[in-house]
Amino acid sequence: MIYTGGTIGMKENPSTHALEPLDFSHLLDNVPKLKMLDYKIDSLQFSEPLDSSAMTPCHWKEIAEAIEKHYEDYDGFVILHGTDTMAYTASALSFMLKNLRKPVIITGSQLPIGEVRTDGEENLITALQVAAECDSEGKPMVKEVAILFENSLLRGNRSTKHSADKFNAFQSNNYPRLAKIGLGITYNHDALLHEKCGCDAKLEVEYGFDSNVMVIDLFPGLHENLFRYMLNAPGIRGIVMKTFGAGNGPSADWFLKELKEAVDRGVVIVNVTQCGNGCVLPYRYETGRKLREAGVISGHDLTAEAAITKLMHLLAQSDDPAEVKRRMEENICGEMTDL
Repeated sequence: MIYTGGTIGMKENPSTHALEPLDFSHLLDNVPKLKMLDYKIDSLQFSEPLDSSAMTPCHWKEIAEAIEKHYEDYDGFVILHGTDTMAYTASALSFMLKNLRKPVIITGSQLPIGEVRTDGEENLITALQVAAECDSEGKPMVKEVAILFENSLLRGNRSTKHSADKFNAFQSNNYPRLAKIGLGITYNHDALLHEKCGCDAKLEVEYGFDSNVMVIDLFPGLHENLFRYMLNAPGIRGIVMKTFGAGNGPSADWFLKELKEAVDRGVVIVNVTQCGNGCVLPYRYETGRKLREAGVISGHDLTAEAAITKLMHLLAQSDDPAEVKRRMEENICGEMTDL
C-alpha cells in the first residue's frame, strides 16, 4: 500500500473543523479487519500526506518510483489517494507504466476512515482483494491501473470524478466497468486490458511531464482578445480545448484564424467534448470540420483528465509536434477507443 494522503486518512481539526491529513498509522488503527486478510501487506507513505488538490507531476513520479523499485517484490499495489485529482493520477500512471502486468489499484474515500459511516474501510479492503486476485492460471486478474470506488472497478484513464458528495463518486462514461462490486467481485473479462507486450516484457517507466499545457473551455461569448491571449501564453506547447457536443466550436473567422496560427507555431491543440458521455466526431458538423482543417486534432472519447496527462506526457517524450499529434490520436493503453 502506498499512502499519499486524501480524505481516507484525514481527521477533523477540533479548532477549525477542517479536515487535515494524518499519518498512515492513524489509518491502520481504524481498519482492524486488515488483519483478517490472508495477505502479506507492507506499506509506505509520502513523507508528508497530501490533500490531493496539491498533487503535481512530481508526486506522480514519486508514486511511479515506488512501484518501479518494488515491482518484483509484490503481487500488486494499492494507492490511497484523495478523490479530487485521483483520475489525473490514475491516467498519468497508466501512461508512465509501460508493460504493466500487475494491478495498480487506486482508492480513497468520501468520508475519513475514522468516521462511523466511512466508505474508506470497504474501499480499502476491496482494493486489496482486487490487487491480490489471480485468474485460473495464477496470473494477476487485473494488469492495469484502475480506480476502485464503492461498487465499481474502473479503468483509471477512463474515469472521472462526477460527484463531490456521493459514495459512488466516479464514473467511466465511455467504457464499461472492469468489475462490479457486490456480495462478490464480478469481473468483466472482456473489458480488462490484455497484454500487448509479451509475457516476459519488463516494466518500463517513462518519467517526465511537460506542464506547459492549458485547458480552454469554450463558452458562448468567448472574447477574441482573451482567446488570443491564452493561445499566445509564453512557453505554451499544448492545449486541451473542451468543445461543444461532438467537437464543435465557433465558426467565426477570428476564432479559426487564431487556432491555425497557434498550430502553425507548433502548439498541439486537442479537441475533447465538454459532454460527460460521447466523443468528438470532427466531420459530423461543418463547425467541427473547420476545427480539423485549422489543425486541431481529435481527442475522440478521451476524458479531459486523460487528454491532459497524455498530452503532458507525450510533450515530455518528443519535441516534434507531428509525432505528439500522431500519438495523441493513437490508443496507447486503453485510454481511448481505437479509431
